[in-house]
Amino acid sequence: MEFLLLLFLGKPLWMWLVFLVLVIGLLAFDLGVLHRDDHEIGVAESLRMSAMYIALGLSFAGFIWWQMDAEATAQYLTAFVVEKTLAMDNIFVIALIFGFFAIPREYQHRVLFWGILGVIVLRGIMIGLGATIVDQYHWVLYVFAAFLVFTGIKMLFVSHDAEPDLDDNRILKFLKRRMNVTDGLRGQAFFVREPNPTTGRITRYATPLFLALVLIEIADLVFAVDSVPAVFTITTDPYLVYTSNIFAILGLRALYFALAAILHRFAYLKYALSVLLIFIGSKIFVADLMGWEKFPPSWSLGITFAILGAGVAFSLWKTGGGGGSAATLSKGAAG
Repeated sequence: MEFLLLLFLGKPLWMWLVFLVLVIGLLAFDLGVLHRDDHEIGVAESLRMSAMYIALGLSFAGFIWWQMDAEATAQYLTAFVVEKTLAMDNIFVIALIFGFFAIPREYQHRVLFWGILGVIVLRGIMIGLGATIVDQYHWVLYVFAAFLVFTGIKMLFVSHDAEPDLDDNRILKFLKRRMNVTDGLRGQAFFVREPNPTTGRITRYATPLFLALVLIEIADLVFAVDSVPAVFTITTDPYLVYTSNIFAILGLRALYFALAAILHRFAYLKYALSVLLIFIGSKIFVADLMGWEKFPPSWSLGITFAILGAGVAFSLWKTGGGGGSAATLSKGAAG
């Protein structure tokens, strides 16, 4: 059993296996027990699932504290909160994609579940590459930090009112040119075999459900360009970066079915996210100016909660009277 003590990206192999077994067990329980049959997930069920994932994510912080230390625990919790909040933008896009393809609510969980498997692999690759680059070239952290500050400032001044037109999406056009696609859903299937209307031969077709899955995976890659550098400026430990990323995404996608109905109430949260990106990116420069080895993790966690709390409170106050374009989006997501 000595191989379990071998180091992989700075941590014993057994620590990675504990996390992966936990995640695989959660996904198996989710698909095999909670959602063996496709059904519409209501707000109450969504909240219960999300509470379970959040509780497990926070409980994992206890494991971090036991195996590492209090500083690593604070870094993990900060990364967990930041990643979960930054992924809020991803929920807006997921709702838009489901609305565009008219995916019924009873099939949406299937798309999100298989999407999680892609996230686990793709985020792992990105974080592994990022950790290797940062280990070899520490100055890359300053590039990440400057990128986050620039992105945050840009988000503050760019209008978010216009919704992207998926009819003109290049990736979607490419997929439709390269694949046979059915003219509508075929239940929960991603692929079906049907007679070709021209030749009569049995042909393999992708369904709009598969196209939705591909676009959601690509959207996650796009958002990872912001979120992964953000977490690396909080901690360069690949174990903390990866575990916080996956736990945050697992819980947020479970919460999607509750949030989809009230997305319009968080329309102003984007400004808090902008400020958060600026803060996260500026920490490394502030630490250098103050002569600190690093920005205090406990301060980082407290300031992060303060920014997000203020953003949520302001957003709920400003949208207390009703809808907006995001409300229309959430109605479309309901299918």
